[in-house]
Amino acid sequence: MDQIRIKAEERTEHGTAAVRRLRRTGKVPGSVMRMNKGGTTLIKFDAHEFMLGLRGHTSKQLLVTLDMGGAEMPALMREMQNDVLAGTPIHVDFSEVSLTEKVRVTVPVYLVGEAKGVKLGGGVLEQVLRTVEVECLPSDIAEKFDVDVTDLGLDQTLFVRDLALGDKFTLVTRGEYAVAVVKAPEGADTAQPGAAAATEAAQPDVIKKGKEEAAGGDAKKAEEKK
Repeated sequence: MDQIRIKAEERTEHGTAAVRRLRRTGKVPGSVMRMNKGGTTLIKFDAHEFMLGLRGHTSKQLLVTLDMGGAEMPALMREMQNDVLAGTPIHVDFSEVSLTEKVRVTVPVYLVGEAKGVKLGGGVLEQVLRTVEVECLPSDIAEKFDVDVTDLGLDQTLFVRDLALGDKFTLVTRGEYAVAVVKAPEGADTAQPGAAAATEAAQPDVIKKGKEEAAGGDAKKAEEKK
């Protein structure tokens, strides 16, 4: 993941009215939860530069470097609130982190490839879980996990425990949770191949046997009448 640098400064603006005036000047208000000092530091930074830094990034949890007047601080972007109509950021929360200590983050999961159960069996691929929680170093944070489902057959399920994410990541999400499943087409006959044919082949013999037994019974009754 490319580093995002943000030039920020502490802010003294408090309250709804003051923050609105701040936004009109092209600034974004934010806060940083401090790791060593404790407490929270209120900050502000340029909205345009921040948006340029986010270009090409899709994750909501990103590692950034906050430049606080020349003092650099690694921080994890935890939450970003956007304007409902414009879609622009109106407030961002950060947490100071250590580059040598693991953090817990939520990463989106994207399915790639065409499952053989869909391609050959006519099944339907359904994604059950769209994010997983992992622990990793801040510098190893992934914006997404691409999961190959090519080998997933009909009526087969891909579980969290089946994900191969690499040694850098420790899965926190429980392994028995389903990520994706290939379901049989609605209304499809799931009986074993040949079972129906075998049943149909047996029916004429049963009918024939029944008719022979009935005919034998009628002949016996006729003989008794004589």
